[in-house]
Amino acid sequence: MEKEKLKSVEEWIESVADLVTPDRVVFCDGTEEEYKSIIREMLSSNELIKLNQDTYLGCYLSRSDPRDVARTEKATFIISQDSKQVGPLNNHMSLEESNGIVDRLLKNSMKGRTMYVVPYIMGPENSPYAEVGVEVTDSPYVVVNMYIMTRMGHVALQKISERGDFIRSIHASRDLDPENRYILHFPWERPSIDAHVVSINSAYGGNALLSKKCHALRIASVEARQQGWMAEHMLILEVQNPEGRKYYFLAAFPSASGKTNLAMINPPAEYARKGWKTRLIGDDIAWIHLGEDGRLYAMNPENGFFGVVPGTNSKTNPNAMKSISHDTIFTNVALTDKKEPWWEGLPDTGGEIIDWQGRKFMRGQGTKAAHPNSRFTTPLANYPDLSSEVNNPNGVPVTGIIFGGRRGDTVPLVYQAFDWVHGVFMGATMGVEQTAAAEGKVGDIRRDPMAMRPFCGYNISDYFQHWIDIGNRASHLPGIFYVNWFRRDSKGSFIWPGFGENLRVIEWMINRQENRAGAIKTEIGYIPDGDFNLNGVDLPDDHRKLLFKIDRNEWKKEVTEIGKYLDSLGPELPGKIMEQYTMLRNRFQFS
Repeated sequence: MEKEKLKSVEEWIESVADLVTPDRVVFCDGTEEEYKSIIREMLSSNELIKLNQDTYLGCYLSRSDPRDVARTEKATFIISQDSKQVGPLNNHMSLEESNGIVDRLLKNSMKGRTMYVVPYIMGPENSPYAEVGVEVTDSPYVVVNMYIMTRMGHVALQKISERGDFIRSIHASRDLDPENRYILHFPWERPSIDAHVVSINSAYGGNALLSKKCHALRIASVEARQQGWMAEHMLILEVQNPEGRKYYFLAAFPSASGKTNLAMINPPAEYARKGWKTRLIGDDIAWIHLGEDGRLYAMNPENGFFGVVPGTNSKTNPNAMKSISHDTIFTNVALTDKKEPWWEGLPDTGGEIIDWQGRKFMRGQGTKAAHPNSRFTTPLANYPDLSSEVNNPNGVPVTGIIFGGRRGDTVPLVYQAFDWVHGVFMGATMGVEQTAAAEGKVGDIRRDPMAMRPFCGYNISDYFQHWIDIGNRASHLPGIFYVNWFRRDSKGSFIWPGFGENLRVIEWMINRQENRAGAIKTEIGYIPDGDFNLNGVDLPDDHRKLLFKIDRNEWKKEVTEIGKYLDSLGPELPGKIMEQYTMLRNRFQFS
């Protein structure tokens, strides 16, 4: 039986090889020897640059094609015969059209190249919730990053032999032509080559490391709805109070809203002295299942970090700096004359800097030395304060779920949902200010429901209903909260210090869950009263008031914009979401 199951892998690999016609096929075993061998090959071919091994042991720099530096939402498609399955926030493509693209662009696409076969596991290998995948790629960069990001090699093939099922992905770099770039997802019907994901003409991480957003979110979210679990774009944080009790929080933030910094938070000095501790389980993706006790349990399916590096330093994120100091692959950062990686946010040492494209960096010209989306790929094991529960096969019990986005006004520091469905509404209408012109007009509000707008593999309205259904099935639900670290005063300055001080907000959440903190009921939810600890935080009285202020005029505009957004989602929107919207308007007494 085991041989029969593994034969299905071999037969599929053979069919892919017949189409893409590589010069050779390499089955990756996931060993350290293999990783080092591929690194040596990439150094010899100048695909990698060895960094200073005295200060950055085991670290390397990769530079991508300047046309290929970020996820490409316009080139990302969900394939279905029914556009309603895909919904208004995804790009839809028919199976017939996708078959034409796959056959045309994959044919002979690996001629003259090596085809690597990368079997991998998402999740702890002994977890009943773990999934197995096989990615076929012509990129050694993908292989070494997958070695860091996943549990790959023989261990994954063993899992396939036990279970038989696996997610099939094909990545072909071709010539990186952006006009022929496609990241295709097949959650329901397969193309002629029988793959769940096909990525063509990109070698950038999010488009090429197909275990990550493609498998663990877009494909997994469809599976999760069918099977009764959740695949979410969320960090998992462990918080331990001075009495030794542990709490587990999930948080979903859109880009540039403080997600990585919260995942890697250190307690402020006052809290550390009292015995508070924080530990990381995951910084990006959570798979959530309903336990036999009626509680939600979350696990991190990944085994490494693929993080945005600019702005990271020993003040903003000391844990990240410790993690990336060894055994890390950097992508599109700058290089100092000491062969050390450099990016905006680090001190300028004054020496010559080579920018992310290999050119001499000219200071004061308004350009960036490191690409704004430059990355680090680092093993989870590098993290200095990793939770002992990180490989718990059943996951950890969820205390609270946090939504939030970067907003300069309107949204208070923290508020709590009245109940589960109200919390789903809060997440469904989550907004974030645009921070880059490429994403839209800077300052405009983009609605990013549950931070899943780019990653939900099916109709977002059905996704909201799935959240509501999970709430109906669970008997012990976590609290749902909304945060905003980025409110500004009239001069444009942030009023909340953020970073480690955000633990004060989480302490209030814990106390709310344990009925040890009061709250004020407002039109938008419960906000803190006098039980919120601000001792030792240097805040003027007017800033303290502004932290939790609910401005009626700002919220009138917000409610109007939410209404337009909900209308844009179409008739499939769950009635309970519209009920929540109506109740919000009524609480403000907006006509």
